[in-house]
Amino acid sequence: MGSTTTGRFALAGVGALVLAGCGGLYVSPLAPPPYRAEVPAAYERTWTALVRALARENVPLRAIARDSGVIASDDFVAPIGVYADCGRIGDDRLEGEALATFTIFVERDGRATQVQINAKMRTQAHRKGTSGTLRSTPVYQCASTGRFEANLLDAVRDLVRD
Repeated sequence: MGSTTTGRFALAGVGALVLAGCGGLYVSPLAPPPYRAEVPAAYERTWTALVRALARENVPLRAIARDSGVIASDDFVAPIGVYADCGRIGDDRLEGEALATFTIFVERDGRATQVQINAKMRTQAHRKGTSGTLRSTPVYQCASTGRFEANLLDAVRDLVRD
């Protein structure tokens, strides 16, 4: 009786390994360093332009502290592949929607202003490649592509020129 039970467990274990091997390997994206840029304007002018640019992008804000130079966003939906890189499963990239949050640090630097943007992203609804329905599980960590940050700082630079 013991050998048949052991045999069944061994067979079930081999079956699980075979199915796990067919699932494909998940490759996560490499996280980039924080996005840093200099805005050629005074702190107050840059701060006002930054808040206006975030409002134009309809980014929900969780905290804003002008004295310490910190702005934190709430989660907002960002398209995978545009603002978020969520990696791949096997040869297929993950597609769909990611939840993104940003923390922005603004610092005086003489006549210019230094801005650093830290991003954190994770999948909300995704699929493997272009086929299939969107799924919410499992949740994968994503990395920023840098597009949102670059676009935001371009908008800030335009607003400080006006």
